[in-house]
Amino acid sequence: MKNPVTDAPAAAPEEAIAHFERRLRVETDCADVHQSMAENAADFFLLDVRGPNAFARGHIPGAQNLPHAAMDAERMAEFPAESLFVVYCAGPHCNGANRAAVRLARLGLPVKEMIGGITGWQDEGFDLETGASA
Repeated sequence: MKNPVTDAPAAAPEEAIAHFERRLRVETDCADVHQSMAENAADFFLLDVRGPNAFARGHIPGAQNLPHAAMDAERMAEFPAESLFVVYCAGPHCNGANRAAVRLARLGLPVKEMIGGITGWQDEGFDLETGASA
């Protein structure tokens, strides 16, 4: 009987290391963002890339609302040089964070996606805040 887990052999350790290290360079998760923010160690800008109405209904405390369509060189020049941006959207069913990450990378800016988005944040039991300002 075929086993779908082992039909394809596991990668060599060196290949696995390269793969997972690459992912850590472009992704972070909700728990790590939460911990960094709770410890006032957030050395990044957390950007909620959804529209203003979705942001007002609920967003991560400390996040700034900057829809991906509004990201351009002029707008991003308002941030300190060499800033790291962490972007998120609604969750796994949304590609807004991917779109934002591409825009920022094309502008030459360092960026990571917070995997899981709002859905992941709530799944971890973390609170949202409401309102249009952050």
